[in-house]
Amino acid sequence: MKKHVVLALILMTIVSSCAKNEKTVQTKNVVDYVDPFIGTGGHGHTYPGATSPFGRVQPSPDNGTTGWDWCSGYHISDSIISGFAQLHLSGTGIGDLADVLLMPTNEEKDLALFGKSRDSLPYTSRFSHNEEEATPGYYKVVLKDPNIDVELTANDYVAYHKYTYNAADKPSFVIDLGYAVNWDKPLESQLKLESGQRIVGHRFSTGWAKNQKVFFVIETSSPIIGQQLMGDAPIGDAATEVNGVKAGGQFFFNENTDSVEVKIAVSSVSIENAKENLRLQGSPSFGEVREKTRADWSGLLSNISVETPIDSLKTIFYTALYHAQVAPTMFNDLNGEFRMQNDSIAKTDFKMYSSLSLWDIYRAETPLLSIIDPNRLDDMVKSMLVYYDESGVLPIWVLSGNETGTMPGYHSVSIIAEAIMKGHTAFDVQKAFTAMKETMMGDERGLKAYKKYGYIPFEVMDQSVSISLEYAYNDWCVAQVAKKLGNEEDYAYFDKRSKAYQNFFDVKSGFLRGKSKDGKHFHEPFDPKSSNHIEDTDYTEGNAWQHSWYVLHDVDGLIELHGSKEPFTLMVEQLFTEDSDLSGHNVSPDISGLIGQYAHGNEPSHHIAYMLNKAGAPWRTQFWARKILDTQYSTQPDGLSGNEDCGQMSAWYIMSAMGIYPMNPASGEYEIGSPIFEKTTLKLPNGKTFVISAPNTSKENIYVQSVTLNGELLDKTYIMHGDIIAGGTLEIEMGPTPNKKWGVQNDTK
Repeated sequence: MKKHVVLALILMTIVSSCAKNEKTVQTKNVVDYVDPFIGTGGHGHTYPGATSPFGRVQPSPDNGTTGWDWCSGYHISDSIISGFAQLHLSGTGIGDLADVLLMPTNEEKDLALFGKSRDSLPYTSRFSHNEEEATPGYYKVVLKDPNIDVELTANDYVAYHKYTYNAADKPSFVIDLGYAVNWDKPLESQLKLESGQRIVGHRFSTGWAKNQKVFFVIETSSPIIGQQLMGDAPIGDAATEVNGVKAGGQFFFNENTDSVEVKIAVSSVSIENAKENLRLQGSPSFGEVREKTRADWSGLLSNISVETPIDSLKTIFYTALYHAQVAPTMFNDLNGEFRMQNDSIAKTDFKMYSSLSLWDIYRAETPLLSIIDPNRLDDMVKSMLVYYDESGVLPIWVLSGNETGTMPGYHSVSIIAEAIMKGHTAFDVQKAFTAMKETMMGDERGLKAYKKYGYIPFEVMDQSVSISLEYAYNDWCVAQVAKKLGNEEDYAYFDKRSKAYQNFFDVKSGFLRGKSKDGKHFHEPFDPKSSNHIEDTDYTEGNAWQHSWYVLHDVDGLIELHGSKEPFTLMVEQLFTEDSDLSGHNVSPDISGLIGQYAHGNEPSHHIAYMLNKAGAPWRTQFWARKILDTQYSTQPDGLSGNEDCGQMSAWYIMSAMGIYPMNPASGEYEIGSPIFEKTTLKLPNGKTFVISAPNTSKENIYVQSVTLNGELLDKTYIMHGDIIAGGTLEIEMGPTPNKKWGVQNDTK
């Protein structure tokens, strides 16, 4: 009898344990799947520090190393921390920001060494990745040399630091406004101890963005009992204010202090505005902010729920969804004010955005936002129109309110067209169209030659093929909006210009190649694998193999140039199966994530696999989309094959993993690929849901067998934006072998 009782108790324990574990799996917060260290290795260029969704501040560790892989200030390969700055870029290829560096310490430092290179800085510390953790809105590390625990969190406008002094001698922290890496260079700075617990100042700098002005206020939870300051020359110990190109200081707490919380608010306008940002958002404690920001992230990440038995896929997916909502970043203060690049102060009643990496994010991030966060897309468009009001042209790549002019094309035009074509009316649509048209009718950045010749000849400027192709897509976008608004004359003009790609097609090779002014000669010598970065090249950050497919808006026309679908498909297949050798005297470092000559590590390749849907070979789209998903993303720090680029690298994964991708974003079409989740549920802002169901998907079942939309058979390779927003279910039957009949007859409109 006792044996039966014991067995029963064991069985109850096992059942209870399984139930508990099952409950744990079911209730795990999506935030806990996110690993901010993904992308901090390789060439991902992400940072692991804290930020709120699209937040104004991004407190994060800085290694102090100058180099391309330290564009965000941090790289997983490093073992030194130089401090914790408040502003960072997510995954770009150019290093800037890292403003207002703070570093806790417990001994007096030599201020004469402030503003130097890392090897000369007196306050750096070793650290171990084993004593480091990060989750959305929170970061923690142990500084080995001073034995101090550092924790970071942030809300929309205030960075919060917490320092725990485990071996206090002279508990203190330093501020080094001369600290700079990569492109950034300080021009003027100021520090002022305004009261026993408040420091104010500013830092003006130049770099990628030429006119950067950061005003700040710092408040400490414990009184500052002493300070030493350093400007361009040493000043007395009694001084409370210092000015100079490279101002710095060390601020001391009582020797019994074991823990301090520090709050930092910034503004592009003034110290007073920074104080107001702090007053309005700086009252909660460190712990309260950490929990509130975690909740904010949980809300955003829960807009998409995915079902899969493979936890690593959830980690990749939710980390991608996190990275896709880190940038662009809010730029205006809580009173609506912000600084333009001409030093005028503007004011808006909406969220004004900077860190607008438009060449990247128009491809998949803004289409994603148009589904799950359309109001944010509206504010992004409004922001672009503010920059247009100031300069007369729509923006290209905006950092700290400055136009950097980086990357070809005007993809503010693409994003605005996408919004208008999807029915957005929260902004002045007619003004937006005027801005699009005037921008594309300008003479700058090769547009004068583009209008004169119908393309940009290689004699006129470098990157002539890529820039012309980008303009052709921009033109198509203008044409679609013109047509929607009933402007047939503008529609005909820009639609004709959108065929510019045809000028570059080489019938003999199948590549799009540089063309001479007289239109009779291609650029020689020619090697489709040759890449020179930016200069002495017809292509931007790539080669002919990668750029000969950039015709998002007229795949049928490109297929026709190739003769028919068959040779087109064969050449796309060759792109993926060609050897990965590259030639050239200055090969672009952006060519990474190679599958053959396909380079997933850079955006110009991102749409190519989905072109096979239009070529009557959707099963090849399914094969290559799954290949990219499986090989170019992982849970490791080098889990991104190239720069994150403010969300685009992650947005590609999000869309493709769900099984749909916006090959031509402004068209409103989402091409069907190969979903990796058994079920994806999108919570739409209108209260509806859209479900993508693929119950049989697996590592082997990568091919679409049949598709239904709301119970009706779908035999075309795409769904429309309106289909998603209306809510419903897209059911995709998957299998291990291709169904070469599905989607083939109706693969084009």
